[in-house]
Amino acid sequence: MPAPYTGGCQCGSVRYVVTTEPIRLVACHCKECQRQSGSAFGMSMPVKKDGLIVTGPTKQFTRIADSGGEVTGVFCPDCGTRIYHVPQPAQDVVSLKPGTLDDTSWLRPGTFIWMKSAQGWVPVPDGVTALEGPG
Repeated sequence: MPAPYTGGCQCGSVRYVVTTEPIRLVACHCKECQRQSGSAFGMSMPVKKDGLIVTGPTKQFTRIADSGGEVTGVFCPDCGTRIYHVPQPAQDVVSLKPGTLDDTSWLRPGTFIWMKSAQGWVPVPDGVTALEGPG
């Protein structure tokens, strides 16, 4: 599905438009993504920072990732939905949370990362690269 893509948080306070094509789509199985998503993995869709237009109020939270680098999560202050995160040292890329897209029907991760902490019941689909650590 070609750009632009639209999405937002659960309560509708935060909306966004992505005007460029995603760089890739990754399912991360690290413990922090499991905690943040409340599921077996979290998905990230890196996009060029200047191709993401966000409207509405947001808050930020910075933590240290399993890789040792800082990750700043940007989320809706009302409903708490994470919209994207900014991994350090990436200056021009943000990782959109693709579950917040209005249309998710076309999503298919090309890579699974941090498989060393993946839940044993999550199968790796055919054609998907699976890495033990970061991608």
